[in-house]
Amino acid sequence: LIEDLISYGTLSEQMAPFLRACVKAKLNIMVSGGTGSGKTTTLNVLSSFIPSDERIVTIEDAAELQLQQPHVVRLETRPANLEGHGEITMRDLLKNALRMRPDRIIVGEVRGAELVDLMAALNTGHEGGCGTVHANSAQSVPARLEALGVLGGLGREALHAQAGAALDAVIHVRRDRDGRRWVEQVAAVERADDGLLRVVPGWTWDASGHGEAGPGAARLRRWVS
Repeated sequence: LIEDLISYGTLSEQMAPFLRACVKAKLNIMVSGGTGSGKTTTLNVLSSFIPSDERIVTIEDAAELQLQQPHVVRLETRPANLEGHGEITMRDLLKNALRMRPDRIIVGEVRGAELVDLMAALNTGHEGGCGTVHANSAQSVPARLEALGVLGGLGREALHAQAGAALDAVIHVRRDRDGRRWVEQVAAVERADDGLLRVVPGWTWDASGHGEAGPGAARLRRWVS
């Protein structure tokens, strides 16, 4: 629950209503962070803001998302059997998810060539999508997406064009050496004059909860106003 994240110091009390508004406004959001930083937990909280009358399709390697809405279709990958047959990949699930008339598509973690299919889905009228990706900071997300795009055969220019049109915001979560986890930054995604993807800080917090607004704050507010 969002109240738990606030009480643990993971999220500021002032930011909770804004994140709820982002989900209600159907922004396409990528949650970034390192291993064990709390990306899936954050994604679970974001998904709890989705209205109960929407049809949601989740795609995961292993079921970790805990959505409580009544219209949820849960899809999981499957490894090949001993004979090398029967494998179901994230790309397979993404392609099939589009045939299920989803209001929202949520991908537990984007870690390979399935990024190409996710970007395609978010560019074909499927708003309000969410997913997680490993990255050291919100600003390093474009470089991470570039690397994943190569696995799917998508060049740099095409990746930035697709992701720039698909993504609206990045929420970065951090875990320090003491084990503290917190939402470090909420950032806006935009394309720069050179056509490349840029992640612009909206709000940034330190581990003590002190935060400051950045140049992307006004853009984020416009989207949810």
